[in-house]
Parts: sequence; structure tokens; C-alpha cells
Amino acid sequence: MRSFRSRATTVVVVVALVILADQVTKTWAENALRRGPIDILGPIKFELTFNSGFSFSIGQGHPLLITIAAIVVAVGVGVYALLTPSRLKRIAASLVVGGALGNLADRLFRHNHGAVIDFIRFPHWPIFNLADSAITVGVILLLIAGVLDGRHERSQR
Repeated sequence: MRSFRSRATTVVVVVALVILADQVTKTWAENALRRGPIDILGPIKFELTFNSGFSFSIGQGHPLLITIAAIVVAVGVGVYALLTPSRLKRIAASLVVGGALGNLADRLFRHNHGAVIDFIRFPHWPIFNLADSAITVGVILLLIAGVLDGRHERSQR
């Protein structure tokens, strides 16, 4: 089993990298996309928008509730990341924490009235940012790790 210090280092590094990448890309988007969207490939584009809700704009107009929820998720999933012996689960949970904190940083420190910068647009999908992507990938990896654990436990019987 890895030491707590090693687990904590993994968590801190992954969380920090997600927050850094998220904030750098949002700053770029805020500056580069003010004049309008940039077409990337076919219908995929970068387009500056501001989302005051959760994912898919759910909960708009409730910034205090969203802020509290983000803090609770970040703390709860962060503790899980520190305690799990699984490297995959630790990295996955750290992606979720980094994404939650990246979006929380927007709400608290940018002057967008509690809104998060979103800028990646795919057709037939809500616009999103790197923090949202980290959360989504982290949740998917946690689900995969859970399925793999379940299969491993069944094969041990």
C-alpha cells in the first residue's frame, strides 16, 4: 500500500494540473473569444458563454447553493481520493476535485457575477470547459474502477 504522503502528492498534483489548465484556457477564451466564435473543425467551435448554473445550466440563479455544493463535493471526493488505495480511483477522484475547484474559482474570483466561463461547443451538446471535462472523465473512470473491482471480487469467490 502506498504511503499517505505519496497518495496526497498524487492528489495535489492532479488537482493542481486540472485547475491550472482550466484557468489558463478560460483566461484565453475570455480574451480570444470576445470578438466572436472560432470554428475549429466542421461544427465544432470555441464560443464564449457564461453559465451561472451547474452542468447543462441547471440551477441558474442560485449561486450560494451552487458554491456550497461545489465545496461539499470537493471536500468529500478529496477525502475519498486521499484514502483510497486504488491509484485509478485516486486519479479519477482528483480529476473530479480539480474540476469542481476550477469552476468554483471562476465563481469566486472572476468578475462574471458568479458565472463559469464555458467555451467548447459541440453540436447537440451543451457548451462546456476543461473543468467540466475533468469532472466527466473522473466520474467515468470511477465507474469503470467500480465495475472492475466488482468483477475482481466475483472472480475471487
